[in-house]
Amino acid sequence: MELRVLRYFLEVAREGNVTHAARRLHVSQPTLSRQIKELEEELGKKLFTRSNYSVKLTEEGLLLQKRAEDILEMADKTLEEFKSLDEIKGGDIHIGCAESNGIAHFIRVIKGLHEKYPRIRYHFYSGNADSVNERLDRGMLDFAIVIQEVDLSRYNYLKIPSLDRWGLIMPKNAPLARKAHVCLKDLLDIPLILSRQAMREEMPRWFGEFQDKLNIVATYDLIFNTSVMVREGFGYVLGFDGLINTGQDSDLCFRPLEPALESSMYIIWKKYQVFTPAASLLLEELKKNFTAL
Repeated sequence: MELRVLRYFLEVAREGNVTHAARRLHVSQPTLSRQIKELEEELGKKLFTRSNYSVKLTEEGLLLQKRAEDILEMADKTLEEFKSLDEIKGGDIHIGCAESNGIAHFIRVIKGLHEKYPRIRYHFYSGNADSVNERLDRGMLDFAIVIQEVDLSRYNYLKIPSLDRWGLIMPKNAPLARKAHVCLKDLLDIPLILSRQAMREEMPRWFGEFQDKLNIVATYDLIFNTSVMVREGFGYVLGFDGLINTGQDSDLCFRPLEPALESSMYIIWKKYQVFTPAASLLLEELKKNFTAL
């Protein structure tokens, strides 16, 4: 299975039309059709269902699409790494990150490094802890910034000097908005929208036995779209302060939980990670600014 043919396959899948894909790839339509047919014969599965004017991925084609995207991303990253081995002044660094204002501490470090090495490029991937850790484990990221307890058997880490405070995000005209803080009993009778990750980690220790009594109407990975849910009256969001606009010009407000619930932030990387020169430079700077406790 050649990387070139996988690129051909993905282009056909994206276009949904062999002729259009051939034009974008600058190959003839018969050549592209033959390559796809040979790939199907190699795998022993049909990858597309065909009509007069379009093609559509089969279930087997959908599986290959996901695998091909991962394979090509890894191949491209590996090529980038080898190209940068002799170029200490440049290169690419891939970073996965959770949503938090605490990332500002990290950005200040890479800003300083960028002033010294302007040819280094930084590629950020946002997601929840599960998706970020998966990319890190598969070698598609150099570092990850996470808000969770670190698995010391798998990762090295540095702690960012920042704590994210949990609270309730709601309309400013909501009855609970009159309170300075929100306590457990305030949350038992309202529709709640919770982070999936927090339901496994932070929330059980805060809610205790009352977690099963909550009226959870939705869960989320990234918080931005939940502001729309609140405005539409679908529910109240438990989330970090500062990620959704709750200032004077907003119709939403934030009230912290009482007793306080705060989450720590870490930079992690795989144990025995082999870094490119560019990533090694960043790690040196990170160690100057943050500590491993």
